Amino acid sequence: MALEGYDIVVLGVVLPALLGSDWGLNPNSGALISVVGLLGIMVGALAIGPVADVIGRRRTMLLTVVGFSVLTLACAFAPGPEVFGLLRFLAGLGLGGVLPVALAMVNEYAPAGGAGSATTVLMTGYHVGAVATALLGIVVIPAWGWQAMFVIGALPALVLVPLLWRFLPESEDFLRAREPAADGPAPGNPVRELFRGGHLRATLAFWVTSVMGLLLVYGLNTWLPQIMISAGYELSASLALLLTLNAGAVIGLLVAGRVADRIGTRLATMTWFALGALFLALLSIRLPGVGVYLSVLLAGIFVFSAQVLCYAFVGQYYPAAMRSTALGSVSGVGRIGAIAGPLIGGALLTAGVAYPWGFYIFAAVAAVGAVAIAAVAGGSRTERA
Repeated sequence: MALEGYDIVVLGVVLPALLGSDWGLNPNSGALISVVGLLGIMVGALAIGPVADVIGRRRTMLLTVVGFSVLTLACAFAPGPEVFGLLRFLAGLGLGGVLPVALAMVNEYAPAGGAGSATTVLMTGYHVGAVATALLGIVVIPAWGWQAMFVIGALPALVLVPLLWRFLPESEDFLRAREPAADGPAPGNPVRELFRGGHLRATLAFWVTSVMGLLLVYGLNTWLPQIMISAGYELSASLALLLTLNAGAVIGLLVAGRVADRIGTRLATMTWFALGALFLALLSIRLPGVGVYLSVLLAGIFVFSAQVLCYAFVGQYYPAAMRSTALGSVSGVGRIGAIAGPLIGGALLTAGVAYPWGFYIFAAVAAVGAVAIAAVAGGSRTERA
């Protein structure tokens, strides 16, 4: 997950250098490359999730890690923006696929009553990779150029892939789910099963929740500094607030899983989205001194980990035979929000109404996420039992 966090964030780190290169990129073409990468992640999540429910978690994990690592390395040698964009799309297929497989395996190996915290701790790896990318970019790009960032991002796979091959077991839940097929009819198409057997309502609700959650994550990470500048804060303070937001995300991940294990993942997810809406709305009030930092920290605690709780709930809700497919569909469809969030923030800034209306809109988005989760009938399989 740390490698995935690195690979997803690395484009934002190298983009200023790319804009100053001889490729002739401008902000619009740079944004297009970013969107192309996100589309690759969307397609990968939707396509590779079902693959893992057919050929197994272990084999799919190996294929995705090898795939995105090799293609990330190839980005360093791209001759121009067209090939670079194509490679980012292809790398996105593996990046999108590794998330549902990792989430499925963690849910299947978590101890009883511990799936929520296992999922949220896993997702801290994403933030570790993202922070490492930013820190490395400060040192590496001036000394060796933007290409070195993609070489560095691919190198850990040389160690990780042999370790995965040697030590990563196949999911026991997956193996048990496949056993009936040996003596009876083949299991149903996992994609079709998302909309059958009482799953239709939950699937649609999870999709809406994921779109809302990723809209908030990408919208806030992209535009929070600029929105705060429009509110009258200094640039240095605005960047510090972005760091505070992501620090809150890590705290939220460590706390949210434990809360979910105690009160149930459905209730915890609703609560996290509802509190996220509250603290986002409070950011519309210009607070003095430490007050604004506290508000942003609280928003980060609830907004970012709410999306991860959604993943945890999905992993607990669906049976093993379709778990990876369900997680892939929720992650993939949610990328619509990842694309829409920066677009909405940009439109509000262009219109000159990002402050305070941006925070009102983001708060409304979080509220919709809470309502959508409430529409999922019952709780996880354990809670329903």
